[in-house]
Amino acid sequence: MNNEILPHGEVINSTLNHFSGKFENIFHQDNYDHYRSAINDTLNLVGTFLHRNDKPFSGIEAKTMKKKVQHIDLNQKLSSYEELLNEVDDIYVKHATAFHLPQYVAHLNCPIVIPALAGEILVSAINSSQDTYDQSAGGTFMERKLIDWTAERLGYTTESDGVFTAGGSQSNLMGLVMMRDCYSQKNLNHNIKQDGLPPEASRFRIFISDKAHFSNSKNASIMGLGEKSIVKVPTDNEFRMDITLLQKYMKREILMGNIPIGIIATAGTTDFGNVDPLEDIANIAAHHNIWMHVDAAYGCALLLSGKYRHLLNGIEKADSVTIDYHKSFFQPISSSAFIVKNKRELRILKHHADYLNPAEMDEEEIPAQINKSIIQSTRRFDALKLWFTLRMMGQEQLAEYTDRVIDLTKDVAEMITEDPEFELLSHTDLSVLVFRYLRSDIEDLNALNLHIKMKLFYSGEILVASTKVDGNFYLKFTFLNPITTTEDVHQILNKIKTHGEDFGTTN
Repeated sequence: MNNEILPHGEVINSTLNHFSGKFENIFHQDNYDHYRSAINDTLNLVGTFLHRNDKPFSGIEAKTMKKKVQHIDLNQKLSSYEELLNEVDDIYVKHATAFHLPQYVAHLNCPIVIPALAGEILVSAINSSQDTYDQSAGGTFMERKLIDWTAERLGYTTESDGVFTAGGSQSNLMGLVMMRDCYSQKNLNHNIKQDGLPPEASRFRIFISDKAHFSNSKNASIMGLGEKSIVKVPTDNEFRMDITLLQKYMKREILMGNIPIGIIATAGTTDFGNVDPLEDIANIAAHHNIWMHVDAAYGCALLLSGKYRHLLNGIEKADSVTIDYHKSFFQPISSSAFIVKNKRELRILKHHADYLNPAEMDEEEIPAQINKSIIQSTRRFDALKLWFTLRMMGQEQLAEYTDRVIDLTKDVAEMITEDPEFELLSHTDLSVLVFRYLRSDIEDLNALNLHIKMKLFYSGEILVASTKVDGNFYLKFTFLNPITTTEDVHQILNKIKTHGEDFGTTN
């Protein structure tokens, strides 16, 4: 390898220059113009996506979409970014769901804020890994600062800690692992990390509401406890965990010889947006001396709201909390966190590798976030997007967005309740409404409302979600867009009526 030393001491790798054609796609100072050009061309496609879409979905059927992708030969490279972007536009962008439009009222997909998108450029380009300090430096402390900031909003002290995760399901898994291992260590003097599951593990029981997220059952299976370890407690008339039944179910399990190890409360259920009675659950968990985890993946938005923060009262008593910034803080996927009240408990998750975080390393001097992560070693610097957001917008504007969405939902709930052609199943703490369209001459309301949903979906004009309650099919609005107005929703309801009226005539 031949290097040329310039007057100021810089060294040019002549091998790189000589083979510049081979290395022109490497992110490198000599290729910045290439990078900028590629980014600008891609930004133009983003602009096309924004300005072309007047409805949230193209309505393309899965079989047609599959054919579009299948015929492409990945072994044949393209000749230009123009050709590449045209291809991607045809098979992806034209049919991508436009979550930012008011006509999207389906799932927990929020519109995203521009400062976070600016942060995403740096996250992707610099490509730091958050597992160790030598791979992230300032990123380590920025992430820790945001964890501390979130913990403070929860009402935790400086004894708390946490880590960014890939999503709410991973954070919920961490809560279950902490719950299981801490119980085993403290009550059975058994170290699961070292010795595996104790014999008593087959009798471990974890209590959730029957409206809690499905990840809890899935995670229990992954952990070797089996789905049988999850005890689903029925909800009350407002679809919140029934405290009387929680106590009854716990007593029943104990009498059967089983062992309660924790309770998972939900702060914002997926189907109804309601918050379980956190104070009562915390008191019951404390009485039994067991772990309390709160899945606040959706409801974490309330942490910033002066108007609605009281709905989370009691969350400060939880041992751990799931946070999804990419649901409620208007962040791009993925941006989530797991927060634990007592940072000493996180030692359960720590594993050492001589090449990464050797046991002799002084963590106060050289911190390693990998010590707190359950699955991910290499991990993106997703915290930077939230940093950009808070520094440019402030928490007050995020809180205003959340308040607007909840206020809108209350107005829409009143609209639906007052309209005799609709039936509202339940009110919400957050921004989900479950309802159905009624026709007195139609006996099968399930078929009627399914017809409406599919008509909306394949026209692409409006995307609504659906769910089943007691075997009955309901439509579901999920509002996360502060731009959406009552007039937008009025038009959506009218479109639902139009498709409801043509049921039976177009089949």
